[in-house]
Amino acid sequence: MDGMADPRMPDATPFPRVLPQPGPVLDGAPTRIDAGDRTVDVLLSLAQPRLVLLGNLLSPEECTALREAASPRLERSLTVHTRTGGNELNMRRTSDGMFFERSESALLRTLEARLSRLLRWPARNCEPLQVLHYHPGTQYEPHYDYFDPAEPGTPAMLQRGGQRVATLVMYLNTPEQGGGTIFPDLGLEVAPRQGNAVFFRYDQPHPSTRTLHGGAPVLAGEKWVATQWLRERHFE
Repeated sequence: MDGMADPRMPDATPFPRVLPQPGPVLDGAPTRIDAGDRTVDVLLSLAQPRLVLLGNLLSPEECTALREAASPRLERSLTVHTRTGGNELNMRRTSDGMFFERSESALLRTLEARLSRLLRWPARNCEPLQVLHYHPGTQYEPHYDYFDPAEPGTPAMLQRGGQRVATLVMYLNTPEQGGGTIFPDLGLEVAPRQGNAVFFRYDQPHPSTRTLHGGAPVLAGEKWVATQWLRERHFE
């Protein structure tokens, strides 16, 4: 599942900011960051919103292992039904996907520790890792990942760890053509390249964060990504 908020732009920003905020330490403009068992490259960063393109986050072997572990468990991806807090099929999202259980394998435990150190956020405050598979022509239209406070289903979603505060999209392969991660409000498209990842945060559930994003259509080949959503508190 995934949150899909209606991309509206209200006039005011009535929600308090989430503090502290997750994300890599970028003081001193580092080109590389120690993530414990791996050194990660900083390829691009934006301040508003905080968005960081990371290189070398995953090894080719880890990318292959995640794809192979996820493949037999894939089902049509769902989105959150904003009125009930349940799940639904949505034609704006046409990928297949699955969720791992937290710490279900040695690989998952390694990645959880690496991401927790890199993003300075407890692994228990993150949703389990999701893997998505896109065939040619499939996409995910622009949306927000936070849960819209105006929707009646949001209180149910917030019971399991509070609001989403950040997203990490990790690329598990390099498509032949297309499949970039687009940020319409920023005029930015991140090319999907195996082992790289894009992190972005939204310190309040509001379009003023300019975190509208989507997965552009895959034009040739296929696209595999792993997504990590960060919550305010312990996700159960």
